[in-house]
Amino acid sequence: MLMPHPAVLRRLLAEYEAAAVDEPADAAGQPGPRTRDLAYTLCVSTGTREVRGALEAARRHLAQAAAPATVPGGTPAAVAD
Repeated sequence: MLMPHPAVLRRLLAEYEAAAVDEPADAAGQPGPRTRDLAYTLCVSTGTREVRGALEAARRHLAQAAAPATVPGGTPAAVAD
């Protein structure tokens, strides 16, 4: 599966978290339109169907992107970010 560049994913995650805090929910308790749009984009970007799974996948992908990659034999590989 294709994953977005870590910088793009990091920005999406930060924007979602900010919108979830700053944007008020409607009378039914549903998130606002910006939060919903970002949740949808995160789901599409991570190949998930629910925002909770998208957040977990995004964080997991970012954690893996931050760790140095290794090639067989245990030597670090060059990673372009």
